[in-house]
Amino acid sequence: MEYRKLGKSGLQLSVLSLGSWLTFGKQISDDIAEQLMEKAYENGVNFFDNAEIYARGQSEVVMGNILQKLNWDRSSYLVSSKVFWGDGGKLPNQTGLSRKHIFEACHASLKRLQVDYIDLYFCHRPDKNTPIEETVWAMNHLIQQGKILYWGVSEWSAQEIMEAHMVARSMNLIGPVMEQPQYNMFHRKRVEVEYSQVYKTVGLGTTIWSPLASGVLTDKYLDGFPKGTRLGMEGLEWLRDSSLTAERLDKVRKLKPLADELGASIATLAIAWCLKNPNVSSVILGGSKITQLEENLKALDLIPKLTPDVMERIEGILENKPAQPAL
Repeated sequence: MEYRKLGKSGLQLSVLSLGSWLTFGKQISDDIAEQLMEKAYENGVNFFDNAEIYARGQSEVVMGNILQKLNWDRSSYLVSSKVFWGDGGKLPNQTGLSRKHIFEACHASLKRLQVDYIDLYFCHRPDKNTPIEETVWAMNHLIQQGKILYWGVSEWSAQEIMEAHMVARSMNLIGPVMEQPQYNMFHRKRVEVEYSQVYKTVGLGTTIWSPLASGVLTDKYLDGFPKGTRLGMEGLEWLRDSSLTAERLDKVRKLKPLADELGASIATLAIAWCLKNPNVSSVILGGSKITQLEENLKALDLIPKLTPDVMERIEGILENKPAQPAL
């Protein structure tokens, strides 16, 4: 396993991490979840990603039970949670980024995860109804109380991230250390262009999600729509419609011969491609089977084979390299 600093912080994350979205407490059994965490940990993964909204809190319950059972040294792993959507409640103050919801959500996540502190705590989305000063102060209060160690955001614009940093700087507080954006071969502009100056100015770290574009960057959809896949789950029609397009499948078919030539699967190629970006701190892996995780972990071995020539061939297939702004 390789490890990278989380932005300008001193924290080191495994470049491959394990996430629980749509799987823990929902798609897979608790036994499979435990096997996935064990396999990941044995292979050097030290970051496990979660959120209050995942399976309406049940994902954190499952992960917390596993952490208690496995009894790893607390200093050897990082666990995250995210706050915004709540764990199912829809009443006023049960969602958003107010001080009240942030505090109550953090306490609930600590209880479900059965840990004394959360290593990485994300504002899951920006909250237009709460002053950014209130959110920044709330996160800093949690840090001062020892309930979280680092705070960050997920799917915030560069402008919103910098606004949070300006507020933090004016009050001698800690700004967001990390962002959790979607990033893959089909979804590139925000990570590669929009955040380009943020990396330089405040040293933003990134823990990217959906490196396989919800499974499209694999071979599972090349011959039809199989049963039991993520995109077939009830309630994810929006994700299927935006992810599974004829244009994307055509590009995946063109990537397959290149992956075969490199002795890799399409999935490992897609993950290794994400890791070639030095501004990616960690790639969050998902999966419902041990075999999937084992295959995805092979991405580390593929990185040396992604030479400039190979990367250029990939660009020729994707034809979607974002244009950099003129200097």
